[in-house]
Amino acid sequence: MENSKLAPNSLAFIALSNEFCSAIENALEFEKEDFVAKMLKMLPRIYMTVTDIDIEESNEDYYALPYLDESVYDNLRSQLAALMGEDDVFLETFEEDMKYSDAPVSATISEDLADIYQQLYNFVASVRDVDTEAINSIIITCKEDFASYWGQTLCNVLRALHSVFYNKQD
Repeated sequence: MENSKLAPNSLAFIALSNEFCSAIENALEFEKEDFVAKMLKMLPRIYMTVTDIDIEESNEDYYALPYLDESVYDNLRSQLAALMGEDDVFLETFEEDMKYSDAPVSATISEDLADIYQQLYNFVASVRDVDTEAINSIIITCKEDFASYWGQTLCNVLRALHSVFYNKQD
């Protein structure tokens, strides 16, 4: 791959990240069922696109900067919680604390989606006005964060959204 061009998977990841952020920012414009359906279509595409990214090591050391303000995060999380209503809370089986707990550990769709939003918002904001080498470095870092953190969050919330959409409450 030339240094002056981005790979198609990198471009797809940037576009999907932007589309996801837009959907989260406009969540209240949807009915719950439509929003859940949109997330059920979008999240697997994000997962597949991230895992298909194959960028060689970058000589640069760039990473996504924390552009998202905490108050914006909290506002979006609250809006998502209001949209999801009673379907927001789900039992979390992949939580580390679950191993040591006698009681079930719960999570919320709203917080998981807001956490993914935070990662992707910071990613999109970071790649806006930088060169290709920096973008590739930021993508590498984002993929590493996906492997260690937000990829599992994506899988967990996908399971919960599936349950909400098909009315199979855990």
